[in-house]
Amino acid sequence: MYFNNTLFKIKIICKINNSFIYTYILSMLKLRLKRVGRKRSPSYRLVIMENTCRRDGRPVEEVGYYDPISKKYKFDSSKIKKWLNYGVKPTKTVLNLLKKAEIL
Repeated sequence: MYFNNTLFKIKIICKINNSFIYTYILSMLKLRLKRVGRKRSPSYRLVIMENTCRRDGRPVEEVGYYDPISKKYKFDSSKIKKWLNYGVKPTKTVLNLLKKAEIL
């Protein structure tokens, strides 16, 4: 379960006398590329995902797309800045793309 401004998952362990015992699992979120498209014609979506998820897994949020063949991209800069303020780390490739788009 995610909350609006935290990067924690909360897991309920047990209930004792009407009070819950919680554990906080720090799941590191990353700003990374998710591959979509056909064979030999890739395009990518810029997504917020846990670092333990597979590359094409379910994202927390999609914040843009990038087409390397036609060099087109569209990023939602307000969402990206919001997530970066929360502490999300971009990958090296995404960091280079954001610098090119003058978001960072």
